[in-house]
Amino acid sequence: MLRSGACPTPYVFSSALSACARAGENIFTGGGEQLHCQAFKWGFSQETFVGNALISLYAQEGDMTAAGKMFDGMPRHDGVTFNSLISAHTQEGNTLETFFFFREMQSSGLKADSVTIAGLCGGCAAAGDAARGAQLHCYALKAGLLSDIIIEGSLLDLYVKCGDVAAAGKLFSSSSDEDNVVLWNLMLVAYGQEGDLRRSFELFRRMQAVGTAPNQYTFPSLLRTCTAAGALDLGEQVHALVVKAGFEPNGYVCSVLVDMYAKSGQLAAARGILERAEPPPDLAAWTSMVAGYSQHGLFSEALGAFCAMQRSGIRPDHVGLAGAITACAGILAIRGGLQVHAQACVAGFSGDLSVGNALISFYAKSGRASDAAAAFFSVATKDEVSWNALIAGLAQGGHCEEALQAFAGMCRAGWGVNPIACGSAAVAAADMADVKRGRQIHGRMVRAGCDGRVEAGNVLVTLYAKCGSIEEAEMAFSAMPERNEISWNAMITGYSQHGRGAAALELFEKMKEEGLRPNHATFAGVLAACSHGGLVEEGVAHFQSMAAAHGVLPRAEHYAGVIDILGRAGELRRARRFVEEMPGGADAMAWRTLLGACRVHRNMEVGELAARRLLELDPEDAAAYVLLSNIYSAARRWDCRDRVRRMMKERGVKKEPGRSWIEAGNYMHAFFAGDRLHPRAAEIYNFLEVLNHRAAAEGYSAETGRTKEEDTAAYVHSEKLAVAFGLMSSPAPEMPIRVIKNLRVCDDCHTWMKFVSRIAARTVILRDVYRFHHFKDGACSCRDYW
Repeated sequence: MLRSGACPTPYVFSSALSACARAGENIFTGGGEQLHCQAFKWGFSQETFVGNALISLYAQEGDMTAAGKMFDGMPRHDGVTFNSLISAHTQEGNTLETFFFFREMQSSGLKADSVTIAGLCGGCAAAGDAARGAQLHCYALKAGLLSDIIIEGSLLDLYVKCGDVAAAGKLFSSSSDEDNVVLWNLMLVAYGQEGDLRRSFELFRRMQAVGTAPNQYTFPSLLRTCTAAGALDLGEQVHALVVKAGFEPNGYVCSVLVDMYAKSGQLAAARGILERAEPPPDLAAWTSMVAGYSQHGLFSEALGAFCAMQRSGIRPDHVGLAGAITACAGILAIRGGLQVHAQACVAGFSGDLSVGNALISFYAKSGRASDAAAAFFSVATKDEVSWNALIAGLAQGGHCEEALQAFAGMCRAGWGVNPIACGSAAVAAADMADVKRGRQIHGRMVRAGCDGRVEAGNVLVTLYAKCGSIEEAEMAFSAMPERNEISWNAMITGYSQHGRGAAALELFEKMKEEGLRPNHATFAGVLAACSHGGLVEEGVAHFQSMAAAHGVLPRAEHYAGVIDILGRAGELRRARRFVEEMPGGADAMAWRTLLGACRVHRNMEVGELAARRLLELDPEDAAAYVLLSNIYSAARRWDCRDRVRRMMKERGVKKEPGRSWIEAGNYMHAFFAGDRLHPRAAEIYNFLEVLNHRAAAEGYSAETGRTKEEDTAAYVHSEKLAVAFGLMSSPAPEMPIRVIKNLRVCDDCHTWMKFVSRIAARTVILRDVYRFHHFKDGACSCRDYW
């Protein structure tokens, strides 16, 4: 038109500007900016309809500042001007500005029309302002606009988004427009938000009865309701209707179907829909697939789907990135997690809450506590999930002290205590055997009213059992209003660890009487009880009953349990035959267990065989060298012992140093063998000297090695230092001394503690890597059988 020499009119500029807005033209580099300049040159920028078109154009680009300047510069405004600004601010979520322009519109003497009311309803819906929405409803009623199809839809959408299903139902029932599928869809969304499966399907049947044809948005509402209610059977029937109506290829319907099957655990069906989709699946469908794999523990498959999504040319959003990071955390794929983190940073999602929470869990579970803390603090607006992820991740990653500190920080920050955070904190306290803080967490659970849940009861039973207070574990178990398999397993395992084999087996029988099926964890506890109680034939019988009577196939830990039962009882040749006859061949755990039994019974012949087979399977296993070295030392075969130690040194294998912990004065104190770094080291060694003299007077004789250095090392084992410090720090005779050790307690320390418990008139509770030892009045709960 310009090239032909014709003069444009204001209407031409208005039409061209509207075309730019609808085409999404970038106003800074495209035709929109040029048209604005030309309209200004021709003197048309002050025309109302040209100004309206420019406001719409700038608002479309999200430049509300430029749109506001256009409004302020216009000499005259009409209804379209105000409607454009009201709609634009509604889309931007600026509710206050929306109603400001509405009041300006009224002050100008202009009447609101259906477009105005629809824009205002959208603003109220975005802000969740049901009260102001009801005022708009009244206004529309008085203005005679309620019958307008746009007003009906906007008001219904407002009530649905504000969660006022009753008001939405009344408005829907008063509508005479039964052919408007949008209204039906909105009511289906309303019932779906409440998880009301019955009313959703009643409404759908009514919709079909009046002849309103469903569209691509009708079926997803029903499918989402079925997903939320766990009604996969109904969801499959809706899927059949989707196929019949020809909507399965629709991208939105496809993504909802994938989400339903993925969340229901039907991952093969979900992947089938994804692969059959035509056109290719969109971002939502792929994201649902990644999330579904992650939620069901198929982390490798989740990462595979994430990579396939990217290969198809789709860039992941924050949900997909969070799912991929969760998958990396599940299989501890450190490198992959770092790569996805970098990708999230490049895509601008590093500060997103869901991505941040996934990163917190990933780094914490990977043992990178400082990175987990950095991810936590990088989340600008933390929620309950952020705290839960940090506490749970630290606890699962073995950073128990940090997990408890994070739990304390959550409480100080004013967040309400929730079962997930309490459970994770209790796990951390249990792993540290910190009964004091465990009781504090229990108290918080009681005050929060979440102690009556099955999961909470299970955590408390485990907590007290691991902290050495089996009596409190029994109380927690008895107080549970209902129990599941985990509850019984926790108590059976607790009894086993505390040397109460008869109680564990009695509870096992009660569990079966209650109609609960024992599982792998149950039999692991039962076999441990038989092992610590010396019940050889009974233990073998329980092992044989696993598959025959209960349909539970034995795993490596169950074979190791039987080897331990036979080995502890001194039946080493029978244990050896059992190892050699294991289906599929014996693993490292089996040979290591047999080697440990040979050390206890000083059987060099079988011990050498077990050590050789163990080192063939795992040449880096420090336990093989240490146990064989101890066997040679006990037999005074010093040359053989030295050869094993040289071999260990040449291969760069390092023994884990013995370490013991004890809580005193609200602090956890750690000791190594021969440790002199403690601030009160001189006092501890002096007190230990006194204890040794008194124990010797009662008949204690320290086991000696070949050299003076070995005598000294035995004399200052970490558990002796911890017990001495505990007796010094806690003079109250009714308080037991609680010590944790990272290795098995040695024979000498075990004997020494029996004497100390008698001469000091104190109960000493020691948790080593295998079990609990309760020393009292010169005897141990294990009856010297451990």
